[in-house]
Amino acid sequence: MTSVNWPGTWQNDPRFMIYENSSLSHLANKKILITGASGFIGFHLSRRLCEIGAVVHGTSRSPQVKDRENLIWWQGSFDLYESAKNLIKQIQPDMIFHLAGDVTASNEIGKVLPTFHSLLTSTVNLLVAAQELGCERIILTGSSTEPLDDKPYPNSPYAAAKWATSAYGQMFRRIYKSPVVVVRPFMGYGPYQSKQKLIPHVILSLLRGESPKLTNGLWVTDWIYIEDTVEGILAASITPNIEGQTLDLGTGNLTSVREIIEKIVEIMKPSGKPLFGSLPDRHEEHTRLADTEYTFAKIGWKARTSLEEGLKKGIDYYVKEFAFSQNPSRKEL
Repeated sequence: MTSVNWPGTWQNDPRFMIYENSSLSHLANKKILITGASGFIGFHLSRRLCEIGAVVHGTSRSPQVKDRENLIWWQGSFDLYESAKNLIKQIQPDMIFHLAGDVTASNEIGKVLPTFHSLLTSTVNLLVAAQELGCERIILTGSSTEPLDDKPYPNSPYAAAKWATSAYGQMFRRIYKSPVVVVRPFMGYGPYQSKQKLIPHVILSLLRGESPKLTNGLWVTDWIYIEDTVEGILAASITPNIEGQTLDLGTGNLTSVREIIEKIVEIMKPSGKPLFGSLPDRHEEHTRLADTEYTFAKIGWKARTSLEEGLKKGIDYYVKEFAFSQNPSRKEL
């Protein structure tokens, strides 16, 4: 990961040393359970922990191929309590990173039960099972789509489930003294993201010479490169005495969808051009800015990758992936 110059005195701030001087080798040989390890964040987190030397146990709803010696796959979900309890009992993890669950911005009625069970039910099952069996730390993931303090209502089933998930995490910490820390990743992007997501979809469409149809692109959010997100999660896992905290993992900068796409076009210089306004804008979405100062004060972590640098890394990856898809005989990525 390449650093960028941080504004002000962050790079010399002694609080930064909390994370910079914290040895990730503390995680070596630890038994780590990552639910949803085949997802975007889970994939990058499991790979990073394997590099550190942890023994990673990853869960996925679908079968996975073992590609690392210290990565052990389990198929299943935490929707049923007995399944969750049995899995945690077998693994006896030192740490748990709970990333599993359906991710969708849709507010269709058909998304209510899937998000409720995959996000909230699974979290409660995990918290109860872990409370009975014990572990050093539990990292739960909130969402930047959770309601704002001045607008305390969720705008999608996913946002409601994540909101309740964070509340249960705080309740378990306050009442049962569970070692829970909630991290709230903002809008992630980077290599290995689902091709249906905005940035990969646009990049691959432009590589095919197509003009992707888009909304007006006026919605703004806080975009963070995936490697920064992973480092923030790891910082939250090793920093002592932060149980019960909710930590934003973002950059502290808001950028519109249109600006993101225009930056991609500027970098790629494609033949096709995005068609803004060809699709209807989505339902009202919250605009939340990551509280980076609070997170920095607690764990000494800040995102380091600039937006342009992160987009260039993502474009480079998808260019190689696209070339490989056109000629599978080429050397794999």
